[in-house]
This record gives sequence, C-alpha cells and structure tokens, in this order.
Amino acid sequence: MRRRILGGTGIEVSEYTLGAMMFGAWGNRDHDESVRMIHTALDAGINFVDTADMYSDGESEVIVGKALKGRRDDVVLATKGHFYGLNRPGSSSRRWLTRALDDSLRRLGVDHVDLYQVHRPDPNTDIDETLSALSDFVRAGKVRAIGSSVFPPEQIVEAQWVAERRGHVRFRTEQPPYSILNRGIEAHVLPTAQRYGMGVLTWGPLSAGWLSGRYSTPSDVDLQAGRVALQNHKFDPALPGNAAKLAATNELKKVAADLGRPLTHLALAFVRSHPAVTSAIIGPRTPEQLADLLAGADLVLDDDVLDRIDEIVPPGVDLNPIDPDYTPPALTDKSLRRR
Repeated sequence: MRRRILGGTGIEVSEYTLGAMMFGAWGNRDHDESVRMIHTALDAGINFVDTADMYSDGESEVIVGKALKGRRDDVVLATKGHFYGLNRPGSSSRRWLTRALDDSLRRLGVDHVDLYQVHRPDPNTDIDETLSALSDFVRAGKVRAIGSSVFPPEQIVEAQWVAERRGHVRFRTEQPPYSILNRGIEAHVLPTAQRYGMGVLTWGPLSAGWLSGRYSTPSDVDLQAGRVALQNHKFDPALPGNAAKLAATNELKKVAADLGRPLTHLALAFVRSHPAVTSAIIGPRTPEQLADLLAGADLVLDDDVLDRIDEIVPPGVDLNPIDPDYTPPALTDKSLRRR
C-alpha cells in the first residue's frame, strides 16, 4: 500500500483510508466482525482510519476504539464533529465542538486524534469562532491537525484567510465526495485544495453503490430497501440524473472488462489517479467487500483509460446535480432569497 504526505503535516498516510461509517447500527452490527475487518485493513497496509461521532450515534467510534487497542501508535486516526445526531442540524461552535471532541475521545478510548474534522459548514457560526476552538484543541494536545468536510471552495478560501489573519491553526485537509459519476469537485474544490497545500480525503468512490456493479437495468434498483429508500433522489431511475448514471455505469463496465477488472477496482483507481487526492476512503460493510476493495489497490490507470472515462463522464460534471450532500442555505431557506 503506497503512502503519501497528508497536507504538508509530515504525517504519512496510505492511499486507502478505512472509513468506519458502516460499522455499527448503520451497517455491520457485529462488533467482533467489524474489529476483524479493521485488523485486516491494517494488516494489508492501510494506516489511516476515519470515523465520525454521528456514525451509528457514536457506535462506530466505540468499535474503532476496540480495534485499536494495542495498535494505536500504528494508526493515523481521524474523526469528525458537528452534527447533534442523524438528520438534526449541527453546530461548529466552541460550545458544541468542545463537548463533541471530548465525547469522541472517550468512545475511542484515546487521549488524542491525529485529525479532527468539521463535518459540514455551519452558516450560524463565524469561522473565526470555529478555528479558535480547534486551535485550542491542538494546543491542548487533543488534536494533531484539523480539517474540513464538504466545504465549498469559497469557504475553504475564507477559512485559510481567517486562520492566517487571526493566528489560528489552519485546515490541513478537506474531505469531499468524489467518484467517476460525481466529478463536480474537479472544477473548483480540488484546485483550491491544491493551491493551499491541503490534503484531500475523498469519500463515496463507489457513488453510493452505483459503481459496485450491481446495477445494469432500472429494475435492479430496489427503491424500497435501506439507504436507497432514505435517499430516493440519488437512485430513482425515473429521474434524468439517475438515468444518466445508469447509462454511464454500463459503459464503465465495458472499460473495466477490457482491463480484466471489476468495476469497483476501476472506480477506486480513478479517484486515486487525481494528483490532488491524498487518500480515497473506502467504507466496506462486509469482509467480502473489504477483500474486493483491497484487491484493487495495485491498479493504476493509464492516460488512454482515463480518456475513455472522460468521454463517458466529462470532467467537472455531477451526472445527477442533486447528488451532493451539502446545499448552501441560500438555496434551501426562502427567507434568504425573499426578503
């Protein structure tokens, strides 16, 4: 497993990050099996584990903490704070983040994390307030570096400027969604991160399962099951954006077949190929899924293959414009548009 430097911090991280969102009630409820999966990933060369306080309402952090007993020094550990809970608004205030970090450290059973990330932008809290609190966490030794997640480029820039002018610790990383079907961040987010020397940890390389290989026809999409039912807008093949994803997926399967590889390997190799990407987050639920993703770690795509992918999904394009997980309040709150 190759390693890269994380956002100028000097910390070496593997090209794959093990994402822990599916450990616990949201995915794999078997703690022992989840712990074994984490150990399998570490034994395969992954040294970066990413979780969040909201994943399964903290259960994910508990599982990660169990897995890291006796191996903490071998792992770059990241978690996130902001949300009060699933589908509840969050806060990046000093008051909330102080409590959230202490709770995360307790669940993880550690005295510090290597990377603490603000899980989403907070329009109600001045970024100066957030960075001030995060800087104090670093100075207290509870956090080694800080990052953002799903920040639009203008807020990434604002955070960098505020940190410089106010003498705060600056965001060293950004964690955006990125896949062959969701390439919107190539236009502005990735170039902005590169400009400021930030590490980029991308999530969703399989585009919520679209690039797992399980979908070929509209009838393959069960709109009543699990995450599909909760995020219908990302899956309903009757929507033009999802119809475009289905068509692209079938073309991408041909590219993968020509390489003699499953679609999952192509998807992960594509994400890792962008020079701005430090590490791609994988989020397996089962040992079989983990084994498949690990088996694709050696695949490197040449320019001819990348050109074929560009023909199927143009650079900088989200095939379904309503896929992104963050929409600015100015577009969702009528009072901000109609005064």
